[in-house]
Amino acid sequence: MTEPVVVIGAGPVGLAAAAHLAERGLEFLVLESGPGVAAAIDEWRHVKLFSPWRYDIDEAARRLLEDSGWIAPDLDELPTGGDLIDEYLAPLAKTLADRIRYGAQVIAVTRVGYDRIRTAGRESAPFLLRLADGEEVLASAVIDAAGTWRRPNVLGASGIPARGEDETADAIAHALPDVFGRDRDRFVGRRTAVVGAGHSAATTLLELGELAEHEPGTEVVWVVRGTDQARTYGGGDGDELPARGALGARLKALVQSGRVELVSSFRTESLTRTADGRVELAAGDQRVVVDTVVNSTGFRPDHDMVGELRLDLDPILGSTRALAPLIDPNQHSCGTVPPHGVDELAHPEPGYYAVGAKSYGRAPTFLLATGYEQARSVVAALAGDWEAARDVQLNLPETGVCSSNLAYGDSTDEAGGGCCGPAPVSIEAPVSRGLATGISGGLLTVVEAKPSTQAGCCG
Repeated sequence: MTEPVVVIGAGPVGLAAAAHLAERGLEFLVLESGPGVAAAIDEWRHVKLFSPWRYDIDEAARRLLEDSGWIAPDLDELPTGGDLIDEYLAPLAKTLADRIRYGAQVIAVTRVGYDRIRTAGRESAPFLLRLADGEEVLASAVIDAAGTWRRPNVLGASGIPARGEDETADAIAHALPDVFGRDRDRFVGRRTAVVGAGHSAATTLLELGELAEHEPGTEVVWVVRGTDQARTYGGGDGDELPARGALGARLKALVQSGRVELVSSFRTESLTRTADGRVELAAGDQRVVVDTVVNSTGFRPDHDMVGELRLDLDPILGSTRALAPLIDPNQHSCGTVPPHGVDELAHPEPGYYAVGAKSYGRAPTFLLATGYEQARSVVAALAGDWEAARDVQLNLPETGVCSSNLAYGDSTDEAGGGCCGPAPVSIEAPVSRGLATGISGGLLTVVEAKPSTQAGCCG
C-alpha cells in the first residue's frame, strides 16, 4: 500500500514507534488528540518517576535524537513527568515534527468499504481513520498507542458506576492530582478519600500526608477493597528499584503513625450528598464521609473506536487473547511478565496493533520498557524483518512482591511474599516527594533492565 503507517498517540510509546518507523524508512503519521506531545503525562508532570533517566529512553529514539545534536540528561537522576516531556519527548517530537499532527482525535478506525462482517479482499483495503472534526485519514497499518488515561475505572466495586457516582462527579478527582500545585486548594483543610491500591494511590497518599503535616484540618483516608495492603507497600528492600521500594515503605509508616486512616474491605456501592454538601461513600454498613474523592482505581481501554475491526480480545482483561495469560494480575506482578511482541499483539485484523498501556486492557502490570519493546517488535514486522520482530528481549526488575494473591490486596501468603523475592518488609529509606510508578494501571512506569534474559520466575 502507498498509505502511511498511522500511529495513534504521541506519548512515550507512540513516539518510540515513530522513531523505529523513521529508522526503518517507513512512511508514517502520528495523530495526537491533545494540543502537544504527551498530553496525558502533562497532567501529572509534577510526579517524579522512581527510576533514573538511563531506563526512560527508547533506543531508536536515542539514536534519532543524538543525530540532531541532543545531549542526554544525567542518566542517574530521577525525572518528573514534566522532565520526561521537556528534556526527552518534546525534543524527540521536534525531530519528527513534519510527521505529527496535534488536535487530531481519532474517533473511529475501520477498513475502506468494509464493515466487520465482509471478508473477501479485506486485507487489501487500507484502514480508514475518522477524526473528531470529520476528516478521514487512510493508513496501510495502525499502531494504536492511545493509552488509557482518559478512561479511568469506576469507583463502584462491581465494575459499573456506584449508585450516585455520576451525580457526585464534581467531588471526584482524577488520579495523581497536583496536591502542592494547581489542585492544592481542593485538599487544604479538607477531608479526602483516596480509593485504590496501586502506586498512583500511594503517591497521592504520600503527598496528602505531607500536606496534612503542615495544614491543620487536612485529613486523609485510604479506602481499599482488600484486607492486606502488601501489594501497595511493595517489596521494600526486595525491590530492585530502590525508590519504588521506598515509596511503599513510606506509605506503610504513614498508616502505622495514624496520619493516614486506612479503611479496608470497603467495596463501594453508592455515593450520596450529605446535608452539608460533602460526599458519603457506602459499602454495606460501612460509611466514609469526605469532601473529595480521588479515584485511583486504575484505567480501562477504549475499544469503541475500533468496533468495526476484527479483534480477538480476551473477555476478562480486554487485551489480545494471546497476551492475557502473560499479564493476568491474578497470576503476575509487573516483574514477572514474560517477553512478548508482535505475535502476542496480533489480531485477526492484519495490520492493527494496540501497544503500550492500551495493549494490556485492564491489567495494571504494564511497564514502559514493555511498551518500547512492543513498538520495536511491531515496527520490525511491518518492515518485513520477522527475525528481528520475533527476537523479543524484555528484562524486568523483581519487585519483591510477585504472589498472584497480591493482585487485589487479598494476600493469603503473607509469609511467602511471592515467587520473586522476600516477603514485604518495612525499610527506612529517604525518598523524594511524589515518587510514583507512572504507567502502572495506565500511568508511566520506567524499569531497570537486568542482564538476565529470564523476565520472570513463575514459569
